[in-house]
Amino acid sequence: MFSTALKYRLEKELGLQVTHCPSMAAVRTIFQTEAPEFALAVLDLNLPDAPNCEALDYVISKGIAPLVFTGSFSDATRDQILAKNVLDYVVKDSPAAMQQLVLAVDRILTSGKTRVLVVDSDPDSLQKHVGLIAKQRFQITAVESGAAALDALDANSGIDMVVCDLDLADMDGFALLEEIRKRHGDDTVRVVGLSTATDRMVAARFLRAGGDEYIQKPFLEEEFNSRIFHVAAIQKRVQSLHRIAARDYLTDIYNRRYFFEAGPRLVDQAVRRGEPMSIAILDIDHFKRLNDTYGHEVGDVVLKAVARRLKHRLNDRHLLARLGGEEFGIIFHGLSLEAALDCCEHLRRELAAQPIIADGEALTITVSAGLAVIAERETFDNYLNAADQFLYMAKHAGRNRVFSELSLMNALAS
Repeated sequence: MFSTALKYRLEKELGLQVTHCPSMAAVRTIFQTEAPEFALAVLDLNLPDAPNCEALDYVISKGIAPLVFTGSFSDATRDQILAKNVLDYVVKDSPAAMQQLVLAVDRILTSGKTRVLVVDSDPDSLQKHVGLIAKQRFQITAVESGAAALDALDANSGIDMVVCDLDLADMDGFALLEEIRKRHGDDTVRVVGLSTATDRMVAARFLRAGGDEYIQKPFLEEEFNSRIFHVAAIQKRVQSLHRIAARDYLTDIYNRRYFFEAGPRLVDQAVRRGEPMSIAILDIDHFKRLNDTYGHEVGDVVLKAVARRLKHRLNDRHLLARLGGEEFGIIFHGLSLEAALDCCEHLRRELAAQPIIADGEALTITVSAGLAVIAERETFDNYLNAADQFLYMAKHAGRNRVFSELSLMNALAS
């Protein structure tokens, strides 16, 4: 009865395909006949024909990650199963146990999508923490200094969490935390601090400085895992909300708000690392006339088609957003001004060459763009204003063209 209810919840609530084995014999039969691939095994330590953890040893031998769910539990049992590198355990000791198990399964299966940066200047301590986190299926990058951690964060925007010892060789954890917050903001990455300090004010200072969690060493493995999983779950929820808030409702590309949040961080990273970057503002020509002639529904079709084509050409390397109305912003990352200008020209020509079908009619759409180089440390608005000025020149010169400092210099030279 219990297993039936659990199978139902895992399938209905998490959308999983569940195979139930009531005995050790049934487990062996499955692997003898089907040899299937399982992402996870939820098992009781005591089965009718395997009362001494034989099922646990068997699934581990088959390379399946085990999650123990049992009513027979003691300190000795705990030590025994943790030594076998189980993912986690849930004890059947309350009516809430099944809910805890469902949450544990969900947490484990989603942890593989979380990237964790582990920072510790002590090689032995670093290896221990990496081992604990790796056992829980997180993707891991490990470094031994604060400077290396900052380089890793700059190089990989996909890192979700930093787990750092507060006593690093080149800087303390507070300095690292401050630099992470300055470069990447408050919600981009979660930061967990580890320390052997017995002063309780260390934890308070770290949390008040912007840390997300603090774990005092030495710690129990279960405590460490629970706190890391908790922070990872919060980060995934925050990221989900950010993804919703960052999208333009009509075109499903980034919106103005996200552009103005992410843009300054991208620019700061590029200037600090000496990488080329430029910013463009692109505007659909005569869009008001299009709306007045064909109606706003056709205008919406055109906006979505233009956004779709821009997104297809720019991919995820460059930041594309709808700034409002018929105006789009692009931050070109890693391209020289010449290369960015060439890219804008290709975009302009392709848009003009491919009519957009709206309300049964083929509409030829052209765009104008202004492109400004990002070469020195200035305010983000200054870069935008420069691109906007070049856009104004492009429109004043007849539209359907791209203007930049380089194009003006070429025009003057000719």
